[in-house]
Amino acid sequence: MTGRPAGPADSAVQAQVGTQDSEGFAADPVRIHARRRPHDDAVIEVDSAGRPGATLTWSELDRQADRTASALLDAGVKPGDVVAYQLPNRTEFVTLSTAVRRIGAVCCPMMPIFREREIDDLLRRSHARVFVICAAFRGRDHVAETASVLSAPGGPAVEHVLVVGGDGPLPGSGDVRWQRFDEAVSQSPDSSELGVPEPSPDAIAQLMFTSGTSGEPKGVLHNRGALDRAVAVQARHLGLTDRDRLFIPSPLAHQTGFLYGMWLGTALGAPMVLQPAWNGSAALAALHHTGATFVQAATPFLADLVEAVDAGGEPPEALRIFVATGTAVPRSLAERATRTLGAAVCGAWGSTESCLGTLGSPTDEPARAWGTDGRAPEGVRVRVRDTEGRVLPPGVEGDFEVFSDCLFVGYLDRPELTAAALTEDGWYRSGDLAVIDEAGYTRITGRVKDIVNRGGEKIPVAEVEQLLHTHPAVREVAIVAMPDPRLGERACAFVVAREPFTLGGMRMFLDEHKVAKQYWPERLETVAELPRNAVGKVQKFVLRDRLAAVVAEEER
Repeated sequence: MTGRPAGPADSAVQAQVGTQDSEGFAADPVRIHARRRPHDDAVIEVDSAGRPGATLTWSELDRQADRTASALLDAGVKPGDVVAYQLPNRTEFVTLSTAVRRIGAVCCPMMPIFREREIDDLLRRSHARVFVICAAFRGRDHVAETASVLSAPGGPAVEHVLVVGGDGPLPGSGDVRWQRFDEAVSQSPDSSELGVPEPSPDAIAQLMFTSGTSGEPKGVLHNRGALDRAVAVQARHLGLTDRDRLFIPSPLAHQTGFLYGMWLGTALGAPMVLQPAWNGSAALAALHHTGATFVQAATPFLADLVEAVDAGGEPPEALRIFVATGTAVPRSLAERATRTLGAAVCGAWGSTESCLGTLGSPTDEPARAWGTDGRAPEGVRVRVRDTEGRVLPPGVEGDFEVFSDCLFVGYLDRPELTAAALTEDGWYRSGDLAVIDEAGYTRITGRVKDIVNRGGEKIPVAEVEQLLHTHPAVREVAIVAMPDPRLGERACAFVVAREPFTLGGMRMFLDEHKVAKQYWPERLETVAELPRNAVGKVQKFVLRDRLAAVVAEEER
């Protein structure tokens, strides 16, 4: 899955970046943009009202990345080492990622929603020696949380913590060195001579943890060449260039924001507009203030943006493409968004492992733009097969599989999971069911694996079930998806209880165990027993159907 040659689909990015390595990609695009357009905007961070705030030009981003890279090298980071970071959408995220890429280390972003439980696990598994955090974000003290994780007996082997922002005292005891990010960067030399070899396209560049839908988060490994090819494919399919301005409300720590926001922006040389915390009206203001032309985000972002216009806001004049990912776009919402925003709404399907597999186009006829998940871009192949492995004809539902030169290298330390995710001929098994029509347009119809897709964020059902099973009041539990008009799905827990058990009690229990709030079930149904089949397996489809009927009745 590594080292595939570049194809014609890469030319959209190649035309922008000029100097290229042996595979046809710019080894360091930020360096090139800094030489060609030093004073043009590269990164724009907007405030809570959507007004432009902290801004970096390409020359400033290049210089800050060099200093950050020097700071990482001083902290002992070597090419191939993992650098973990838990940051919101701030300029420092882009600077740090550019620096990590520049020295040939591995970017390991972690979602800001993760709490002590998740961070402890991911730091251990990533073997990161350096961890970069923000001092505080959205009411949480990340310094205190991180200190509690690292000071616990047998905790992760992190040696150096860099803190972005804040002015309070930092922990000073133990074997971990704590330092202000700005202080470390300012003390490092402003030099492009870093003394490290140019990273190879085959070098691992990203370790991205999934949401753990199979019971544990999987660490997905991508090399630089695959990430470069992925954004090249999208740029060509959508006609994106350096004249576009990319609005990035999706978390940069998620593949949508990381790859199809930041990595795409640096490849093209297009300005990146960052929104640290989502708010629909602020997003609309940001689009107006910055003239952003492109957004890729989950369906709830689209719904909230439309509502902001309906509430009296002016439609964004410059926006021309909104790629909706993560969860299916209701046809009514897509039609309404197209009229309200005056932009093309394109459906898409992708995964952390495969990058985008299908993608709509601004030139698609409305029925396909609104009623499908797009088609395979040039350089990507898709198919559906039955349980016997036979490729199915157009119009027949089957297991959805993807092949391209953008596939992941494998799962971190889990070769058996890597083998299970790939077919005998090297295609990625998505775990979804789909129908592909005669023109190649794909419609995702369901999921082979039982997961809850909350606005594009996959909830690790098995892990939360296992934890709830440890509660003394819980005899049995099954978590299933319930329909939601905004997020697509929310989680509902069906519980067979030994004693009185409430939604509040369940939330308190999960909070005590430091589980991210987005993973908490948002509804509780207590039942006498769970439906099971002849061999004792819980029939979750029965629970889903029952729940859908209840929700429909409540909405009448």
